[in-house]
Amino acid sequence: MLQTFDRHTVNRDTLTIRGMIPSDQGQYWCRGQIRSVSSQSSSAVYLSTKDLKPKPELTSDPEGAALTGNTVTLICHMNPATGWDFYWYKHTLHSETKTQTNSYRVKIDSVSAGGQYWCRAGRGKPVYYTQYSDALWVNVTVSPKAVVTVRPDEQVFRGETVALRCDIKWGGDTEWTYRWETEGTNYQNNSISTQELNISSVKDSHSGKYICRGEMGTQHSQRSDAVTLTVSAEAQAAVRVSPQPWLTEGDSVTLICEVTGSSTGWTFSWFRDDDRLSDSSRGAGGSYTLSPAALQHTGVYTCRAERGRPAYYTNYSNTQILWITGQGSQVSLVVRPSRSQHFSSDSLSLSCEDQMNSAGWTVRRYTDRNIEDCSKQTGSTCRLVSLSTSDSGVYWCQSESGEKRHPLNITVHDGDVILESSVDPVIEGDTLTLHCLHRSTNSSILRADFYKDGSLVQSQTTGEMSIMNVSESDEGFYYCKTERGESLHSWISVRVSDSSSSLLVTAVVVGSSVFLLIFISLLLLWRYKKNKGL
Repeated sequence: MLQTFDRHTVNRDTLTIRGMIPSDQGQYWCRGQIRSVSSQSSSAVYLSTKDLKPKPELTSDPEGAALTGNTVTLICHMNPATGWDFYWYKHTLHSETKTQTNSYRVKIDSVSAGGQYWCRAGRGKPVYYTQYSDALWVNVTVSPKAVVTVRPDEQVFRGETVALRCDIKWGGDTEWTYRWETEGTNYQNNSISTQELNISSVKDSHSGKYICRGEMGTQHSQRSDAVTLTVSAEAQAAVRVSPQPWLTEGDSVTLICEVTGSSTGWTFSWFRDDDRLSDSSRGAGGSYTLSPAALQHTGVYTCRAERGRPAYYTNYSNTQILWITGQGSQVSLVVRPSRSQHFSSDSLSLSCEDQMNSAGWTVRRYTDRNIEDCSKQTGSTCRLVSLSTSDSGVYWCQSESGEKRHPLNITVHDGDVILESSVDPVIEGDTLTLHCLHRSTNSSILRADFYKDGSLVQSQTTGEMSIMNVSESDEGFYYCKTERGESLHSWISVRVSDSSSSLLVTAVVVGSSVFLLIFISLLLLWRYKKNKGL
């Protein structure tokens, strides 16, 4: 039954009061009635009224600046909290968003997601709305990007200690926590939240991509770019020489040590004849220079590199022999036949010949990383019968006191073609003559091409090549090639003759004397004129 009394309407079991006013405040109860029978009255409900509409409070989680790529939860607080629907507004939008809960998630895709937000609540039909909340500013800042750095390098070797660090450039004193991710690696790091990820002894399974990001409460930074960590087998050092290992006393030479496949963070140590050099620290940067080179610098050099704490060491490098010949040495190593290349199965004789006395000198050699006496030696002469490629190496004369003199490089070829060249350096200004020899005849081949440092120099039909008036620019690696095969490479060095040096000194002395005589004559003439009053 519908009953209407001014602002009050009763519809069966529902009482509706329109436009509540203070006089509507009080106790209300009800009872039911069927025909002439009435139920007991209900318990009383006290209805209170307020003069003003309620006003919700709007807060955000997290508070403060929001970072792009994250979400912010807006919370519309009402008291009492039940029975309300909630309406959300932003200053740049002309429509409202309705939710049945008092929270609203804002996805912060860009800085434009920031701005002023409001809320209000409503309930009933027709809807009764609360006041609008005060405006809440949501400030949005571009999320910083994490950066991963690796020490000592992204290319590392088994057993090294590796540190990966996550850095976030962000103003203020924000305390970040960190999260690490890996791709393509078996390394388990889900529980690590520190800024630095340390691996004490890296393995192959650590190879892969590493990514990090920072977290600050419910927000996070941008993910870093992936850094690829590559773990290789044990590190190997390699040594090379510039310009070449055959020197005359007074020349300059540089030994260069490198780590194959890596160039970052290494410190180098140097060894001669397996002993660490006392001035090894001079070559800590990878280059060890001898200037001027002296006789005592002759020897077999190796290097090794280290980096990190605790130190990780590479394997020792290949060996590099360095030979310095004295300018006025009285001992000579004489090779018969006199050439640097020889055919396998041929015979070879090497003798230490001293202008004064060859006694006490023996022939020694360095082959395949071994230093040894000549296997078949009589006095100061070494005779090798039926040569093999294992006889290739450096041969020299050594005294009983350990002095080393006149090193020569001897190579044995099991092919059909060799290059005949002098075993000793060519004197500047002389003629350099090379022959291309064949095994079967041991004589020059008619048609041959001659190369220097990989470039064609001459093509000859006589099997012989000559360079007149040689200079230092003619130094290099020479070889010859025919239709029957190709020779090995031989280093041809050019040296200034002692007579040229003497001539230069004489010219300087004579020139200085002439200048002095002219000066004295002019001085005497000036004094003579002064005394005569001229």
